[in-house]
Amino acid sequence: MNPLTNMKNVLKLSEHELQHGAGKKSWHDMYRDSAWIFVGGFPYTLTEGDLVCVFSQYGEVVNINLVRDSKTGKSKGFCFLCYEDQRSTVLAVDNLNGIQITGRTLRVDHVSDYKPPKENEKTDEETLRLYMEGCAPKPQIINIKTEK
Repeated sequence: MNPLTNMKNVLKLSEHELQHGAGKKSWHDMYRDSAWIFVGGFPYTLTEGDLVCVFSQYGEVVNINLVRDSKTGKSKGFCFLCYEDQRSTVLAVDNLNGIQITGRTLRVDHVSDYKPPKENEKTDEETLRLYMEGCAPKPQIINIKTEK
């Protein structure tokens, strides 16, 4: 299916749910076990940092895989992004699907079973670590002792 047609169908589905879906389960519930979303159609000049800035308005971004050309390293215009909380994916899909950034229309949709890229001989240690652990800061545990 044409990506823009798919984007329009997602928008129609959300609109239909808002108008007629009182008391019914949301179509988003099919993706309740995944905090990953697909983002496509953005300008090739955007970096991981730019995308995190845009998408962090709906939740804490913990991992991003900006797909790049293996030979040139240039962006291919799509990525996979993981939120800390799955509920953020619903907000991102509903609010960012179909918006325009520098004249390009974003396609944002759920991903049900995303798996990080596999290791290959060209993958360096830092990239592998980011694939597996994500880019979010690690929570700091503070041990507070109480005096009795």
